[in-house]
Order: sequence, then structure tokens, then C-alpha cells
Amino acid sequence: MRILLAAALAATGLVVLSTPASATVKPTVVTRAALDPALVAGRGADVDFAEQEAENAATNGTVIGPGRDAYTLPAEASGRKAVKLTPGQYVEFRLPKAANAITVRYSIPDAPGGGGITAPLDVAVNGHKRATMTLTSQYAWLYNQYPFSNDPNAGLLHSDWWITECSCVPDATTPTPEITKPFRPNHFYDEQRLLLDRTYRAGDTVRLTVPAGSKAAWTVVDLLDSHLVGPPRVEVLAANVLLFGADPTGRRDSAGAIDKAIAFAKRTHLKVYIPPGTYQVNRHIVVDDVTITGAGSWYTIIKGRQVDLDTPAPDGSVHTGVGFYGKDAAAGGSRNVHLSGFAIEGDVRERIDTDQVNGVGGAMSDSTIDGLYIRHTKVGMWFDGPMRNIKITNNVIVDQIADGLNFHTGVTGSVVSNNFFRNTGDDALAMWSEKTADTGNTFDHNTIQTPVLANGIAIYGGKDNTVSNNLIADPIREGSAIQIGSRFGAEPFTGRLRINGNTTVRAGTYELNWNIGLGAIWFYALEKDIDADIEVSGDHYLDSTYNAIMLVSEWSVKDQYAIPKVRFKDIRVDGTGTSVLSARVKGSASFENVDARNVGAVGVNNCGSFNFPPTGSEFSLTDLGGNDGGWLAPWMLPNTITCDDRPPVVPPPAPSPW
Repeated sequence: MRILLAAALAATGLVVLSTPASATVKPTVVTRAALDPALVAGRGADVDFAEQEAENAATNGTVIGPGRDAYTLPAEASGRKAVKLTPGQYVEFRLPKAANAITVRYSIPDAPGGGGITAPLDVAVNGHKRATMTLTSQYAWLYNQYPFSNDPNAGLLHSDWWITECSCVPDATTPTPEITKPFRPNHFYDEQRLLLDRTYRAGDTVRLTVPAGSKAAWTVVDLLDSHLVGPPRVEVLAANVLLFGADPTGRRDSAGAIDKAIAFAKRTHLKVYIPPGTYQVNRHIVVDDVTITGAGSWYTIIKGRQVDLDTPAPDGSVHTGVGFYGKDAAAGGSRNVHLSGFAIEGDVRERIDTDQVNGVGGAMSDSTIDGLYIRHTKVGMWFDGPMRNIKITNNVIVDQIADGLNFHTGVTGSVVSNNFFRNTGDDALAMWSEKTADTGNTFDHNTIQTPVLANGIAIYGGKDNTVSNNLIADPIREGSAIQIGSRFGAEPFTGRLRINGNTTVRAGTYELNWNIGLGAIWFYALEKDIDADIEVSGDHYLDSTYNAIMLVSEWSVKDQYAIPKVRFKDIRVDGTGTSVLSARVKGSASFENVDARNVGAVGVNNCGSFNFPPTGSEFSLTDLGGNDGGWLAPWMLPNTITCDDRPPVVPPPAPSPW
């Protein structure tokens, strides 16, 4: 009878555990950004794996969350929930389709004095142990104020800064406030990939168990991605790095051999091929007019340690490490570079902004980067222009200390499409028009999950750029899903800017310095007006923690800078903790077919620039029709002051089909 019942339940898609007898029965739930995939159809990257959240799986551990408060384990988890295991406990997933590889996103404690620990995690398939993963927290656990510390016992890095914890400047306060240590722990999670011994079928179970005796007091499992990885790619007509002395075991440094293969390939007009193996590289590989391909990112791994420089480099770097770099733009940059099919794994454990320890860097024009997996570098890809026409597609960038990808200074005519980013330590995707405008670029169909600091996508100045069809979920602190910002010395916004067809999920963080919640999308006029042809259309803002839309300026410049004209059209807002729109700047916006439901407070929180003149707010709204849900009531128009500086937050219900 028990066998027949198990078979019947399996046919319905439910999981039945063989032990213990009272085990929980759970359905197989596949998500995208911890949501029903139907809610985000057509948005984000088309990835080759199935995402399963641990909180939806069978477990005898403890579900933690939901919670969105920064510096907590639930807040940094995908979907703001995870499963906490102690030694002897497990979480078990049922494969939704055939798979021969998994990725596990997890967190384990730091060492008491910082620096991380390692701990085992057993992997069993269908009840048979197949592997033991060695988890690490050596690349996690940052503390303190920017640019952060690895020391949980350190005092404030900037005791002359105002901090929310005491609502004071500690150095200017008597008596000196006691600040709890560790101060602001963050960046808890890491992830690890594992090729299984063979391909398993849909319905087979993968159980992750913390073995008895693990020195990790707890192990948090956030999610499991299951993959069906194809065989290694072979390139016969190529300069094979093995022929030039590269070591696929990783015991000897292979940087010189790869350089020799590149030089030979350029002379003979061949590709460079890096076959399966792990290759030790502890410095930059300079690339120009060359194609380098691996056997696939699961098979070809370029792995390096961080190296101290004897003296700082001219750019201020005090370390070097593994990375593929184009020539400096001042030296003409590189062109015709094509990188594909390998992994880059660094050894970056601290944030030093002057360090050039990025996975890919320099300037590369007329180039392509496709199918890379980049982990544990400072920034996955950081490009210092001017440069033009680079296409970046189908890459996975995870577990970065800083940005995922940044177009910095004069990048033009370039596309970033169908890439996946998770657990970046700063903006996952950014265009930063410092000194020279980024022009004519597109960020399209990318997926971004859990950026720990700053934004999912940030556009700092520039001309004629587009942000389209992206999926951004779970930003953690001091940023949100999408930011349009006049800051960091960026050139002004000119021409047009199109933000269209994006979906944000559980976005809008608590801004510590301002002590307010941010919008899922926020426009920030700090250093200049944001005055260009800007249209936001077709976006979906789901389950926003605070506001869906925010337009804001810094208090010190609130009467200097404005956001004169932004058009919002064909928008869906499903759930806000506070308002649909929060206006904290002078300027105006128009709204057409902006539909909202499950709004926590008044639809429009209009503070203008906080002068509260008798003529009404300094920010005005135009109703172009079709704005359903009652959020934009006639009495609010054009500029009624409806200012509640910090309205109470009403957690919205989970998103549902419109």
C-alpha cells in the first residue's frame, strides 16, 4: 500500500521521502527569482538550469525568513527565505528534469576572528551518497562601513560619519556611543558547483545533508540549481595551450604558456583552445586581436590566487590576480577579442577599489564575450573606455566583492544580453559616464538576484541608452532594482533613455543614511538635473518593500537640482509597502496606463523639495489617462502636497497573475 501511495504521489509531482516515516511531503517547485515563472515570462535571461528554493523543498531543518532587514541571513537569501540546517539535518530536492550537475547557494559561519572556515556538505542522489562538497566562508562575511573589513572585531572604519545605529556622528557625540560588534555583517552567501557522476532523471532526489561532526554550527541552504551540462567542446584546428606547456592539473602556473599560445595563434591566424582542466593563472592575461575558447565553463577553469605587489602600480593597485584584460584605452585599447567557454575563479576576499583584480578588464572594441562563468573576483567585468561595440552574452557572474559588470567612461554601441548575476557586492550592471558619456548601449534580458549593496541596474549619466526586459530581484541595502542617478561625477543625461519591459521583485531597500525606504526604480538628482528624453514603459514592479517609483534629490541640493520630465507608461504595480510614487524633488512626471493594486499607503507621497509653498508641491503630476487602481486620484493633481516623510509600511501580499 505504501509503495502504491508513493507512486501515485510521485505521478502528481510531489516528493515522498523514504525516511523518516513522518517526513514532510513537498511538491516540486521550480521558480525564477523565487517566483512562479509565469509571472516573469519573457523577462530576464534564458538560463540552462532549473532553480529550486530550499524553503519549498523537503527538510527536517528550519525555514528562516521571510525578512528584508539588512545584515540578516533571510534578507540576503533569494526570495528572502532559506533553510537552516544543523549537523545531521538535510534538505532534499526532487529534480524537475534530467540533470548531471548542481549549484548550491549556501552560507556557513565566519571564523571568530574573521577569515572564514570550511565545512562539509554531503550530496546523495536517490539515497546514495555521491559526493561531499567542501563549503567555505572565506569569500563571505564582510563587516563595517564602506569599503568594509574582514575583521568582525574591528571598530568603526569611519567614526566621523553619521550612522543610523545611534543617529549620531560617534566622534562628535558625548559620551561616545557603544557600537555593537560585529558591526553591520553582510555578504553572507557563496555558491558552489558540482558535476555529478552521471545524468539523473526527472523525479530523482538530491539530498544535501550536514554530516555529524561538522565544525559549522549551522549551514544555511538558499537554493539549488540543477543543470544538464553537455560534453566538453573540442577545437582541433587551434593553438592548444597544452602544446605550449600549460598544466591542466593546476599545480604549475600556466600564464606564460597561455601567453605563448596567444602569440602563436596571432601569427598563424588560429584560435587559442584551452581544453578541460584547472589552470593556475595569478596575473592578467593581456588579449588583443585573438579568440580564446575553452571546453565549456564547467570543464575549463582558469583559477588564480591574489598576489601582493611589491610596490603599488601606477593605477594604485596593491594586488594582482587572474583576469583577461584588454590594453589600456590610453594605449589604444584592444580590438577583435573573443572569449568564450571557460570559467574564471579569483581569490578576492576584501574590497580595495584601486585593485585591478577583475575577471575581465581594460578596453576591448569590436569584441565578444560569451559563456563565461566568473566567481570570486572584485568585479566580473569592468571596462575602462573609450571603447565601442562589445557584445557580452550568456555569461554567469556570481559572488563578486563589487560590481557584476560596469561600462566605465565612454563605452558606446555595446550590448549586454542574456547574462545571469547573483550576489554582487555593488551594482550588478552599471553604465558610469565618468568624464565621457556612455552612448547607445543596451542592457537587455539579464537576470539579477540579491545584489548585496547598491543596485541591480544603475545608469549614471550618458546618452541614448536602453535598459530592457531585465529581471531584478531582492536588492539588499543602499540601492534598489533600477537607479537612474546623477552622481559619482557622471556626465549629464542627454538624448534619450529608455527603461522598458523590466520586472523588479521584492525591491526597494531601507536607505541607512536617509532613514527612508527607496523605490523599486529610483531617480536621484545629486550633482545635476536629470533632464533628458526619459520614458519608463512596460515595467512590472512586484512586491515592492516601500515605493514602486521614487524621484529624489539630496537634502543639501534639493533647491538646486530637478527632474523636470519623466514619462511613465503601461506600468503594472502589484504590491507596495507604502506608495506607488514618492516624489522628493522638484520637477514633474506624466503617467499613462499605470495600473496599481495592493498599495500600502496613499498612492502618491508628494513632498516636492520640502519647502511646502502655498501654491502646492514643487513636483507636479500629469494624468494622461488609463491609470487604474485609484492610486492617482484627481484631488492629487497637479501638485497637491501629500507628504508623509516616513509612512508606515504595510507588507503587500505575494504577487499573483494580473
